[in-house]
Amino acid sequence: MSKTALSKFRHAALQIPLWLYLIVSVYPLFWMVSYSLKNNDEIFVSNPFGLPTHFRYENYINAWTQFNIPRYFLNSLVVSTISTLFILLLALMFAFAVARMRWRFRSTVRTYMTIGMFMPLQVIMIPLAILVRDFNLTNTYGALILPYIAIGLPFSSMIFYGFLTGIPKEIEEAACMDGANIYRLFLKIIVPLALPAIATVAIFQFLNNWNEFTLAYILISDENMKTLPLGLLFFQGSYSTDWGAMGAVMTIASLPMVLVYLFLSEQVERAMTVGSAVKG
Repeated sequence: MSKTALSKFRHAALQIPLWLYLIVSVYPLFWMVSYSLKNNDEIFVSNPFGLPTHFRYENYINAWTQFNIPRYFLNSLVVSTISTLFILLLALMFAFAVARMRWRFRSTVRTYMTIGMFMPLQVIMIPLAILVRDFNLTNTYGALILPYIAIGLPFSSMIFYGFLTGIPKEIEEAACMDGANIYRLFLKIIVPLALPAIATVAIFQFLNNWNEFTLAYILISDENMKTLPLGLLFFQGSYSTDWGAMGAVMTIASLPMVLVYLFLSEQVERAMTVGSAVKG
């Protein structure tokens, strides 16, 4: 076997695991979309794994019109977007103060923030419910937005801290020599350099907030304030369930995350290499 043929064979052999991983990763999405276009008989009896024999687009119409899906969708969008924006802003400011500035108790504050990553949600659920009630936030967007921000800050801060420590100090020194103050340094230098990390954290936190169920189930009881994960519960009836419509709702619920990743995927890929590029 020639060297060229051997090289092609090795290249093809190395690609086989990647193709298998792609199939394993994509098939659940394919199955969910296919699931949403079937009736109950096809889903469970006649055609559980194949393409629909008849595309039942009415499942999406039923899911959107017969249930409160538009309201659930809007609530999830508002809560997830606002929570993610505040997490990005506060976590990046905190990481900048800890990683690039020198002040007393800096290490202590960073350790305190890190401890928040290891706080089990089950420990804080009851105190959190009491605080939400005492602050008159029950059945409001604030009942979810504020806890989501507090829960997301520790992890996001540590991601930004690790990223910012890899930025050479000479960049900041040059900016200061040109007359930049601390605010301009943060906005004009740090934020643009941190865009890959910002995109990564934005996707991760938006996904967490969009799919969060436990706190929403505990803190929200008003029908008009429920999010999409809570809304899925109402598709399960006492005697029968429209599983096709449920699949349509799951597809609708997944669509924002797919769009967010498509728009920010390039920044996420850059986050894997930008640290070494900046250092070089």
